[in-house]
Amino acid sequence: MDYLLRGIFIGLMFGIPVGAVGVLTVQRTLRYGVKAGLFTGLGSSAADCFYACVGVFGLTLVSDFLLASQNIINIAGGTFILIMGSRLLFCKTESRKEKTEVVGTAKMFLSSFAVGITNPAAILTFLFAFSYFGISADAGMMRGIFLVCGVLIGTYIWWGAITAAAWFVQKKSGAFNFQKMNRCFGTLLCLFGMVVFLRQILSGINE
Repeated sequence: MDYLLRGIFIGLMFGIPVGAVGVLTVQRTLRYGVKAGLFTGLGSSAADCFYACVGVFGLTLVSDFLLASQNIINIAGGTFILIMGSRLLFCKTESRKEKTEVVGTAKMFLSSFAVGITNPAAILTFLFAFSYFGISADAGMMRGIFLVCGVLIGTYIWWGAITAAAWFVQKKSGAFNFQKMNRCFGTLLCLFGMVVFLRQILSGINE
C-alpha cells in the first residue's frame, strides 16, 4: 500500500505540466463533453504507466532502445502535434450535424497516448523520481505493480480535475464559438509542436 501511495504522489507530480495533452483535454471537453476529456487524459496516463513500468521493472533493453532513438521519436511526436494543431487551426465551420457528432473515444485515447509516448526522456524522469522516493530497481513484482497502479491513479486524478474544470467553465459560460475556440487551441498545439523541434535543434547544436 505504501508503494501505491508513492505512485499516486509521483503521478500527481507528472500530471502538473499539462502540455499538448492538457490542451487536447480542455478542447475536447468543451467541444464534445466530459467523456471525451476523460478518454483523452486516459491515453496520456497509459503512456506514463508504460514508462513507469520500464523504470520500475528495469527493462533496460527497452529503455536503451527508446533513449537511443529519442531524437527520431521526439520529431515524430512534434510532427503529430503540429498536424493536430493545424487541423484545428484551419478547420472550416462545422455543419449542425457535425457539431453533434462525437469523435470516437478510441481515437481520442490513441491520439493522446501517441503524444505521451513520444517522450522517451520520461524514463529518466521516472527513474529520478523513484530514486528520490527511495524506490529501488529490486522492489519486487507486487510492489512494482502497486507503484505503476499508483502512477495511473495519480495522473488520472489530474486529468479528471482538468476535465471537471473545463466542464464547469462550459456550463457557466454557455455556448462557445467553436470555430474561434478551435483556432485558439490549434495555435497552442502548433506552438507546442514547434517547441519540440526547437529543443531538438538546440540539443543538436549543443552536441
